[in-house]
Amino acid sequence: MDNEELQQLVCRISLESFQKPFIHQAYFNGRLRSTGGRYLLQTHNIEINPKAFELYGIKEIQGIVLHELCHYHLHIEGKGYQHRDKEFRELLNKVKAPRFCSALHTSKSSIKKQRRYTYTCTNCQQLYVRKIKMNVEKYCCSKCLGRLKLLE
Repeated sequence: MDNEELQQLVCRISLESFQKPFIHQAYFNGRLRSTGGRYLLQTHNIEINPKAFELYGIKEIQGIVLHELCHYHLHIEGKGYQHRDKEFRELLNKVKAPRFCSALHTSKSSIKKQRRYTYTCTNCQQLYVRKIKMNVEKYCCSKCLGRLKLLE
């Protein structure tokens, strides 16, 4: 699917589900990472994550487009278009649009494993778990002021 086909899809869904035209641009944005799509307030354009189409296909794109069109039409009409607004949630339910898209981080290579460093006090055996490695010469135990040792 390319940007031209996406534009046609968005226009068709807008007319079918909202009975209102979509007169702005819809296109794929490969820079989107964690979101399926977004509605731009200044330009009224809709950006869609191409990874959603690659992973889940046209059904997922249709759901994302419905969600973003809810933002679009409510914003154009001057109504509550944000996720927390009652009007937005009601319109989502009315057109059966999903509140969230499917997870876009499915491969294990895209999820970075967080390394943890575990330290113990040589006197009182108090444990400290840290995300960042620390200098054991500079820091000491907060309980007894004993020396810290890195556990493997």
